[in-house]
Amino acid sequence: MNHPSRLIMPTLGLLLMTAGCARDDRSYPSLAPRAVEKLGFAEPDVPQQQAAPDPALEREIATKRAALDDVARGFDAAARTADAAARAAGRQTVGSDAWLDAQGKLAELDDWRAQVSSLVTDIDTMITDRAATLAPVYPALTDLKEAAVAEATRQSDRIDAIEAMIAPA
Repeated sequence: MNHPSRLIMPTLGLLLMTAGCARDDRSYPSLAPRAVEKLGFAEPDVPQQQAAPDPALEREIATKRAALDDVARGFDAAARTADAAARAAGRQTVGSDAWLDAQGKLAELDDWRAQVSSLVTDIDTMITDRAATLAPVYPALTDLKEAAVAEATRQSDRIDAIEAMIAPA
């Protein structure tokens, strides 16, 4: 025969153990996304400062722009001469008079390209000097740099095309 007190003790123990499992414990973090994780990884928009007009810088930019234009015109004239010399040399043997003349004209083109490279370096220095003082970007200076880099690329491409017409050394 079963006595009721024999059933009460195991039942009471079971109730106490399940009650411990059901308690509301907030010591562990939620696995739900946090607010910062919902923002995404895109960089925030930062308003750009507008550069104040700088007459001295504008004059320097104009001087560099004029120098760039002069170098571009000089290169174009020298490139026409080098192109004609390269066509005359064609695939003549290395060391022939026509080949040597074409090589000399290519060397002149390298001098023009070096002048553009020097201008790019000067413009980069101007930009770096402004950045070192935390001055805002100056659009005319940025445009000048882009023009100088484009001219350097154009000259390199033209030199490569002319050089391809001549027999390699």
